Amino acid sequence: MTIAIYARPVKDNNADYIKTLSTRLNKENVKLIIFEDYYKFLKEEFKFNLDIPTYNNYNCIKGNVDFIISLGGDGTILETLDLVRDSGIPVLGVNTGRLGFLASVYKEDFSTAIQCLLDNKFKLDKRELIELKTAGDLFGDLNFAVNELTVLKKDSSTMITIDAKVNGEFLNSYWADGLILSTSTGSTAYSLSCGGPIMVPDSGNIVLTPIAPHNLNVRPIVLSNNNEITLTVKGRSPHYLASLDSRTAQIDSSVELLVKKAGFTFNLINLEGQHFFKTLRSKLMWGIDRRN
Repeated sequence: MTIAIYARPVKDNNADYIKTLSTRLNKENVKLIIFEDYYKFLKEEFKFNLDIPTYNNYNCIKGNVDFIISLGGDGTILETLDLVRDSGIPVLGVNTGRLGFLASVYKEDFSTAIQCLLDNKFKLDKRELIELKTAGDLFGDLNFAVNELTVLKKDSSTMITIDAKVNGEFLNSYWADGLILSTSTGSTAYSLSCGGPIMVPDSGNIVLTPIAPHNLNVRPIVLSNNNEITLTVKGRSPHYLASLDSRTAQIDSSVELLVKKAGFTFNLINLEGQHFFKTLRSKLMWGIDRRN
């Protein structure tokens, strides 16, 4: 068995996590590899002296790694999608940050989580993705997202108009600062902050959530992710922004954005005792009385 570590080079992701993991895996004869930039950071910042093999891209780990452990928050897990892509490698998210719906293991439970992983006490949570098709392949071979596609105005002075079609049928012209096409997973991210609904991850939906719409009667709408959605953008400015999760590109009114369900899933590891409802109650503090 081989386990890969991915983390951003920040002080919250300190060397203690790797020392704990390395000691535990050595006892089980499990190989550990670590993301190259993070390993360099550990050596420079914490004088880390363990000799651990490194990797730096998707081709290094496809077919060679059994699991990835992501140290950080939800943003860090989204970055692992670039490494995992269509390989199906399961990802365990350990939350060393703050609010997180994908990184569901608390840092205090790190050692226990590793043992559950080694003992095979987990289930795979297969999250459906969206895929973006454009002329010229706007995002190259990273044209998929766990959370959302967002179309935004580039200039702060004027709103834009986004025409949306579903399977070729006209839906609406959104006069707004932007529009979010969110997966069920992404419903607790940007879409939620713009008034979109919370969707259970396995509900198989896409929600269209306008950002600061000019017409206040335009509300989010939930569609099956078996639909194909086409967007075109126009406005006073010649350029706009399109983002897939954390990746952003500039577009103009000639670009047509076709969004559909991707042909593969992003596999998250759910340890025993974890559930989406439990995460909702914890992260959103449902049922907690703050009146005293």
